[in-house]
Amino acid sequence: MNEQRIRAQQFRSLHLPGEPLVLVNAWDAASARIVAAAGARAVATTSAGVAWSRGAPDGDALARETAVDVIRLVAATVRLPVTADIESGFGDTPDDVADTVTAVLAAGAVGVNVEDARHDGDGPLRDVDEQCARLAAVRSAADRADIPLYLNARVDTFLSGAGGVPETVARAEAYLAAGADGIFVPGTVDPETVAALVSAIPAPLNVLVGPGAPPVAELARLGVARISLGSRVAASAYATAGRAAAEALGAGTYETLADGLDHGTLNELMRG
Repeated sequence: MNEQRIRAQQFRSLHLPGEPLVLVNAWDAASARIVAAAGARAVATTSAGVAWSRGAPDGDALARETAVDVIRLVAATVRLPVTADIESGFGDTPDDVADTVTAVLAAGAVGVNVEDARHDGDGPLRDVDEQCARLAAVRSAADRADIPLYLNARVDTFLSGAGGVPETVARAEAYLAAGADGIFVPGTVDPETVAALVSAIPAPLNVLVGPGAPPVAELARLGVARISLGSRVAASAYATAGRAAAEALGAGTYETLADGLDHGTLNELMRG
């Protein structure tokens, strides 16, 4: 069994309700190394962070090849399972999505997130049957590559205001039947809602967290299997750059830089 299949099986085993996998999403080689060095069990990319780092907006605006190049670099940089955020699949048709997944697997990833929102703006959601066809194409591409890819189907009902728990569960059940392994529901961390989703969805539940969200221990008690920090880590890093620029160009001082990692530490991390 090759190393990628071993990592794929390892990644699958990390999705345990009540013992959540915590993913601090990376967007380049340096952030991936930093996350790995902190003790992460796996590394996830953030599509928004990757897009921003390449001068593009989030939302299927980045070229597939550019996104895959970043995934390849991250997978080659860390000795951990890597799961890739591929937005809605970088393509209009199921065959396009299958081509994306084939490229992502060739780049070394062992998991993908695929969302059901269209990105001509921030919505609307795809028709369930259409999304199921796209997810089935992901599963078929993974089967052809003989990699037990973990397919995390993102349900954007809460983010888009397109439905609550019943609509989310209905979509989740359809996506699981189409080949998904887990369900990602960003947009809510309300404990009562999360508990209802955990109870109703027969698969590992992934939630998106940030400031104000329940801590990992509480989400674990609710039965969550996966916790993602998403694009907020990249956004925080860019906020530091913005504050440093404003301070230097305004007050002419540099105190924003006081808490940065030192040159030697970063060099050692990059040496692997």
